[in-house]
Amino acid sequence: MRILMGAQNCGFGPAAELVAVSRLLHGHRRVFVGDGVAALFARRHPDAFDEIHEIPGAAASDVTDRQLADCDQVVSVMDAELVLRAAVAGRPVTMVDSLFGFWQLTRPLRRIRDLCAALPRTSFAAAAHHLSGLTPHERVIAAHLLATHGLVQNFPGVTERMADFAALGGTGPQLHLTGSLVDLEGLRNAPRDAEPDCELLVNVGGFQNFLLDFEANDDYLHLLRRWLPDLLRDWSRFPRVLVCGGPFAGHREHTVTAVGRRAVCRFLPQRELLRKVATTPHYLLTPGLTALHESLALGRLPLGLHEQHYAHLFTVRRLGGTLFGRTAGRFADVLPDHAVPEDDFAGTAALVEIAGRIREDDGLYARFRRTVNERIEQYVSLTPAQQRSGVDELRTALDGEPLPSVLARTIPRPVGADLP
Repeated sequence: MRILMGAQNCGFGPAAELVAVSRLLHGHRRVFVGDGVAALFARRHPDAFDEIHEIPGAAASDVTDRQLADCDQVVSVMDAELVLRAAVAGRPVTMVDSLFGFWQLTRPLRRIRDLCAALPRTSFAAAAHHLSGLTPHERVIAAHLLATHGLVQNFPGVTERMADFAALGGTGPQLHLTGSLVDLEGLRNAPRDAEPDCELLVNVGGFQNFLLDFEANDDYLHLLRRWLPDLLRDWSRFPRVLVCGGPFAGHREHTVTAVGRRAVCRFLPQRELLRKVATTPHYLLTPGLTALHESLALGRLPLGLHEQHYAHLFTVRRLGGTLFGRTAGRFADVLPDHAVPEDDFAGTAALVEIAGRIREDDGLYARFRRTVNERIEQYVSLTPAQQRSGVDELRTALDGEPLPSVLARTIPRPVGADLP
């Protein structure tokens, strides 16, 4: 079976989840189509796909539609446009979503369902116009309603939204609650007892999304660049630091040195990153769910870094009752009275502004540096038993049916092939 696959362009999380799903579909022809940060991630993991089609610019629609015409099945990780194109093309779709409870609605779910039921399928343009009044978040929910199956990763609030879908009645997508959307084989093969080559791992993720980019709205990255030399100065226990993520791919790779210590900033392929997570004594990450799930699978409790965008803020709030949530860094530590709007775009823009203010204001930056050090001190002081307890409580909160068994019910296995 030929499976067309794509992921939302918001950091590395959706693309990493797509790679995790794709690696379980042995024996199928797995065809990636996409652009931006999702394509960057796919190109860095070519073993997960049989074909990779990057679709930048004006030709994107034509390339996608040609691939749809030749495929049997579509797998989309939160890429609402790909689902809509598949619906117009009459292809069955599995919609994978790690943020199912996050999407904000400005109109009742039933109204979105009714819009989807009346969707014109004569052309993508007609279908897109029909749904043009929906917000970006509502388009993701519409994509679920148009999909054949929905694989939704467990998180506080997800079961409530699943109940809302069930209350609609009638025909609709089959929703499946799953646990971690992670690369199970890569996690199994990550060595736990290898000698670490650094004392601290810092993971800033893919960074790019609908607003953030490496050279636009990048105040967070400028703040990170100012802080890294001070991290080295303040922490003699971290003589070797590895900072990884999309902002350091290709020519952006560089090394920071201070007081005889160094921080190497570079992009790591996913399985190499997992090996670092498994062996590095201390781990800081921006609070993306995929990276958090990977860390938990390896039995590691990370320290959450400050929020790059509104979804990070949402994640830390929803996990506020856990040790991870209580210890995570927050920009509210520095600017407690600076309100962040409860909106994905406006909230993210506010976080960009906050990062810029802190970077440019020496007084605010000094407070930032001090509060980060307080969070790190609290983190490194945790006993092994406290760390294990923190991992266990998150595993309990995020538990769900294993991905391979859920996937086996939604996409038929090729004859003679077994899911790992």
